[in-house]
Amino acid sequence: MGYKEEGKWWVSPSNYAEEVTSKFNFPKKVEFIDTTLRDGEQQPGIILTKEEKIEIAKRLDKAGVQRIEAGTPAVLKADEEAIKEITKLGLKADIYCFVRNMKKDIDLAKECGVDGVIAEILGSEHLLNNGKRWTFEKAVSACIEATSYAHEQGLKVTFFPADGSRADIEFLLKLVGEVYRNGHIDSLALVDTFGVFSPEGAAFRVGQLKAEFPDLPIECHFHDDFGMAVSTTIAGLAAGAEVAHVTVAGVGERAGGAPLEATALSLEALYGVGTGIDMTQFKELSEFVEKATRTPIHPTRPVVGDKIFLWETGLPSSLWMNVKDVNPLFMLPYHWSMTGHRMPELLLSKKSGKDNVKVWLDKIDETVTEEQFPELLLAVKELSLAEHRTLNEEDFRGLVEKIKA
Repeated sequence: MGYKEEGKWWVSPSNYAEEVTSKFNFPKKVEFIDTTLRDGEQQPGIILTKEEKIEIAKRLDKAGVQRIEAGTPAVLKADEEAIKEITKLGLKADIYCFVRNMKKDIDLAKECGVDGVIAEILGSEHLLNNGKRWTFEKAVSACIEATSYAHEQGLKVTFFPADGSRADIEFLLKLVGEVYRNGHIDSLALVDTFGVFSPEGAAFRVGQLKAEFPDLPIECHFHDDFGMAVSTTIAGLAAGAEVAHVTVAGVGERAGGAPLEATALSLEALYGVGTGIDMTQFKELSEFVEKATRTPIHPTRPVVGDKIFLWETGLPSSLWMNVKDVNPLFMLPYHWSMTGHRMPELLLSKKSGKDNVKVWLDKIDETVTEEQFPELLLAVKELSLAEHRTLNEEDFRGLVEKIKA
């Protein structure tokens, strides 16, 4: 892959300069675990039914997501039942559930039929001691017992020390080391619970964990409190982490997490890293999650927003009309078909120019004289300003009729 892929994307050649790419240490294979059904549902106001969870899992699997975190069975019997139903679907994706480091949670996970567990403990000394009010020894003992037990039950174990991004590194290494040596860990999640990593900080901490535990796959579970989750997640992967934790449209606790769509597309187009994800599913998938979560997606949200392939300003509208049949990527960072969008359209507002009006005249199969055209364009601008919005077809038909009367 390169910075310019015909029919796919056209990004900056600087991204692919050897001076830039030589610093990367991406793994041979990047995987995704989608946590919409657990972390996504932790967003205030989001309550998913069993049927909605099952349908989201099916759609994630169709999109090629390699692992799905199906929820927390200890929350409610309905959540347990949803996870059980998802594990019976025969999906290609591995199914995980979220557990506390407690044997009873492991038993629940086993009953649900999942492939693995994400076993949480507080990973920073300040939250463990002051928030949980546990000693280090108590935490280590619980984690060793639970992770060993999960392994004995045939479950894969992702160890999840929350707030690991803010933890004193020596404390974090000691906690993980004790559980790694005396319990069981298949992979280690570096958890930026409060979204406080910079990209450089994320890469540095991944490097520290890799140096201490070279045989452990590292997973990046990074939140978006500073709007950096995509950047920090990719920085972590570029430093050698193997797995990205994501949610559809970035839903999740507080500011949410790394969105599946922007993370996957950025890896492919900006970094040339294959993901195995079918990105043509993104628009449809996000629309279903938007409906199920009752959480509107901002119209200009990257990758899945409804308005990202629309123009209403004169100059870009004219540029688009001149290049769309030559090479659409002259005016686009990536092709709309890559993410399941419709072909770009031109709208009408006070910012519009002659090409917007011409397109809309064709759309409603109307014509005006050369003398009437400037008057129509001015009428479009004035009505848009007066109404404080983009115009619709009814508005435009009315203006045409008035001009021609």
